[in-house]
Amino acid sequence: MKLGLLTAAFPELTLEQIADWASTNGYETLEVACWPRGEGTTRRYAGVSHIDVNALDEARARRIVEMLDRRGLSVSALAYYPNPLDGEPEVAAAAQAHLRGVISAAELLGVHLVCTFAGRDRKRSVDENFDTFAAVWPGLVRFAAEHNTRIAIENCPMIFSSDEWPGGNNIAYSPANWRRMFEIVPDANFGLNLDPSHLVWQFIDCPRAIREFSDRIFHSHAKDLEIRTEGLYDEGVMSAGVGWQVPRLCGLGQVDWGAFFGALYGVGYDFVSVVEHEDRNFESDVASIQRGFLIARDNLRPYIR
Repeated sequence: MKLGLLTAAFPELTLEQIADWASTNGYETLEVACWPRGEGTTRRYAGVSHIDVNALDEARARRIVEMLDRRGLSVSALAYYPNPLDGEPEVAAAAQAHLRGVISAAELLGVHLVCTFAGRDRKRSVDENFDTFAAVWPGLVRFAAEHNTRIAIENCPMIFSSDEWPGGNNIAYSPANWRRMFEIVPDANFGLNLDPSHLVWQFIDCPRAIREFSDRIFHSHAKDLEIRTEGLYDEGVMSAGVGWQVPRLCGLGQVDWGAFFGALYGVGYDFVSVVEHEDRNFESDVASIQRGFLIARDNLRPYIR
């Protein structure tokens, strides 16, 4: 298995600068942020563009691959996490259009994997959202297949604040919903980007989920999660985590990393685990972000060989 990092934590650096640092500090692969160039940051860690997919051609793609190869790095996936099922039709349409561009770029780069969200209209019910999902996602997955690319949906509920209440912005948050997704879209190129941190605060058994969905796990994120008991006491579970679920760097929260990697190895997963840095304690500047990635590296390295 390879240890990687998601480049979105470095909005001020170029891809080459990130590659220089990652390759000299024990990282082997990058999940590269590919939001629309010039869009700006729409939320924390979003809006970062380290590859402009709209300007990518074969020559530019070749130069990127060669630059990373000289540093002993590869790209695990292209990353774009919007809301393709947003309740505002123009927002949803723009997300779907750019996602197709990222898929095409993945083929040009020889990556053949895109990590994203399924999306959700947070004001509508789960059943209503699955009606929209059934109208949107089969076509997106077919488009990916035509470009020899797989889609990996991350399991983040995307509910961290009041503006994402009550339902969150991503329907792919639980095993029950994953089953419904794969019933609607059974295609072999449609799977999961599994992040254990989002299972911890939902009290979902992570090793069991890995065993059940072993053939659908295309990519994995490494992020930890702290449940702050004072916030849980004040807000209760009806707050859906708001006020008590806190993203942390690997080893600083409550994910059982031995159980996580044990389950992954047990089902034969041996691809990548990509550190997703969302820890506010280590994001004051580039040096602080780098320090966070080093903490995560040192805590994960015993499991990744």
